Parts: sequence; C-alpha cells; structure tokens
Amino acid sequence: MLLPYLNKGIIEAGCDEAGRGCLAGPVYAAAVILPGDYKNALLNDSKQLSMKQRYALRETIMNDAVAWAVASVDNDEIDRMNILKASFHAMNKAVSQLKTTPEFLLIDGNKFINEYGIPYQCIVKGDAKYMSIAAASILAKTFRDDFMNEQHHLYPLYGWDSNKGYPTPKHYKAIEAYGITPLHRKSYNLNRQLELDIES
Repeated sequence: MLLPYLNKGIIEAGCDEAGRGCLAGPVYAAAVILPGDYKNALLNDSKQLSMKQRYALRETIMNDAVAWAVASVDNDEIDRMNILKASFHAMNKAVSQLKTTPEFLLIDGNKFINEYGIPYQCIVKGDAKYMSIAAASILAKTFRDDFMNEQHHLYPLYGWDSNKGYPTPKHYKAIEAYGITPLHRKSYNLNRQLELDIES
C-alpha cells in the first residue's frame, strides 16, 4: 500500500514525468493533489500496471483529485535545453496549471530545478512509494501514450502505436529506412542501432 502523504496537514502535489528515454515526441509531466485521507488499493507506479489498469485509474484520479494538471515540452525544446531540464520544466508547467496551489511538492527522482520556489523533496522511485506521485505517473504516461497514438496515424512506419517513441529495433530500422520525422529528437543518437550493427 502506497503512502498517502509525506507531510501531514499540508497540501502536497506529487509530480512525475513520462517519455524521457524516447527518441521521438514530447516529454510529458503531471502534478496531482489528492485528498489528505485518500485511499485506493489499486493505485501503483504506472510501470507496474497494465494499459487497461492505467486508463481505468486515470479516470478515477481525475475524478477524485483535489487538483490535477498535465503539461508537455516538445522535441524541439528538448533539443534546445536537454532532456533533463525539459523534464523539470514540464513538471513545473504542470504545477503552475494546478487549480489549487500546493504547499509542498513530491518529485519523483533524485534531482529537480524549482521554477516557482515551492518547497519540495526528491524521492527516488517515489512513484512506488507515494500515492500522489503514482497518480502523476499514470496521468503523464497515459496522456503521452494518447499523443503518440495520434501521431502514429501521421507517421505509421515507426510503430509508435506500440513503442510510443521508445528505442526499439523496429523504430531504429524505420529511421534507417525512412529518415527522421519532425517529431524526432535530433539531439539524441538516432543511429545507435546502426552503429551497433557495424561493430558486430
């Protein structure tokens, strides 16, 4: 069972991102404020859930949360500022869009750049420890998956309906055969698989 809060009696928002390791598409982030006494035995790190479970929980989270928000930073911005800074910026954007201002942030991971001065704590593997971070991980993951599924219809050769832009053999082979799309992150090594093939 995940923990409902770190600091009792204050408004906490859990924050997480999705898509940091992808070759294409934006990085998404979410911020979620849950009720202080919130309970949901099904809530867990999005990576531990099936797609069906994630989407069912997304509806529950959006209905039950005191406030929630999802934001993204596109691939061009990622190329300009680097993926780590882009991930932090997406989290800050999500926090800024919350209808209720949090008094404290729970950040998944071990680093953060705070753009708004709200007190925070970084928590390694926080999405498997705190409910609000797990909820944020589910929203970030499902909203990003929706975006990549939509883009798959525009660029069907890259398998984004299944790989969501992550580095898979099919994705690398499509880049080799057809080149890159406007959604690819040019600052990433998009020919890594080709280099491995040459070395082997």
